[in-house]
Amino acid sequence: MKNPYEVLGVASTASAAELQSAYRKLAKKLHPDLNPGDKAAEEKFKEVAAAYDLLGDVDKRKRFDAGEIDASGAERPPRQHFYRDYAGGEAEHPYADTSGYADFMDGDDIFADLLRRSQTKRANRRGQDMHYRLAIDFAESIAGATKRITLPDGGTLDVKIPAGLVDGQTIRLRGKGAPGAGTGGPGDALIEVEVLPDPRFTRDGDDISIEVPVSLSEAVLGGPVRIPTATGAVTMTVPKGSNTGTTLRLKGKGAPRHGGGFGDQFVKLKVVLPSPPDPELEAFVAGWAKRKAFNPREEG
Repeated sequence: MKNPYEVLGVASTASAAELQSAYRKLAKKLHPDLNPGDKAAEEKFKEVAAAYDLLGDVDKRKRFDAGEIDASGAERPPRQHFYRDYAGGEAEHPYADTSGYADFMDGDDIFADLLRRSQTKRANRRGQDMHYRLAIDFAESIAGATKRITLPDGGTLDVKIPAGLVDGQTIRLRGKGAPGAGTGGPGDALIEVEVLPDPRFTRDGDDISIEVPVSLSEAVLGGPVRIPTATGAVTMTVPKGSNTGTTLRLKGKGAPRHGGGFGDQFVKLKVVLPSPPDPELEAFVAGWAKRKAFNPREEG
C-alpha cells in the first residue's frame, strides 16, 4: 500500500482542513462519474478515497502515525493475527459509494451537484440484465417455437422463438432480469440462441438446401417423391432422366424473409443403386450396353 500522505499529496503535518481540501481536489479530478470508462482514473480514485478514509479519521490517523496500523488499516506486528479483520480483497471505505460524501453535498458547486445526482441515480438504479443460453432444433429456428428455460433460482421463463431466427441471435425479454433499486425498474433477460445443426439441411441466408437419394427407376422414369422440409414433408415430382446433382426447387419452403415472404428449398438429387446388387438389373444393363453406345465421359 502507498503512503496515504503521498497519495493525497500532503505533508504528514497537514491539518484536517488541508487533508479535506486535497482530497476534494483529487476527487473532483478522478471521480468515476467524471471519467466514464477510464479504468486508470477509477483505480487512482480508489487509492485516494482509501487514503482519505484513513487520514480523515482522527483515531486511524493517530494510530497510523504511531505505526500501529499500516496504510490499509491492518494491524502491524506483533498483532499480525488480527490482520484478517482488516485485510483481504478490496478495502471497504465510506467513499466506495456516495454515503461518504455527505459533507461535500451541501455545496452549490458542480461537484456537489454531481454527487447529489449520482446519489439519486444509485438509489434508483435499474436492475442488472441477466444472460442465458438456449439451444433449439433447426426446424424450430425456421418455423418458430415457444421454449421454457429454468433459472438458477428454480423459476422459469417462457421464450418465444421467432420464425427465421439465426444461430447466435439474442432475444431480449424486457423486465425479466434482476430487480432494480428504489424506483429503478428490473433489468432484461438476454437469451442467446444456439441453433443445433440438422444433418439433412444447410441454410444459406433465407434458402435451405438438402440432398435427397432417389432410386434408379425414379431417376430414369421420374415420379413423385416425399421430400423433408423444416416444416414437414412434401411431395415433389422428379423429372424423367434426372441425374445425381440435378437440383430442383421447392418455392417458398425456405426460411421466413425479414421483409415478408419466404426463401426457397433446393433439393439436390443423388441416384443410389440397390444394395446388394440386383442380378436382374445387372442382366438388363448388360444387354442394354451391348445395343447402346453411351460414354458419359465424352464431351458433347
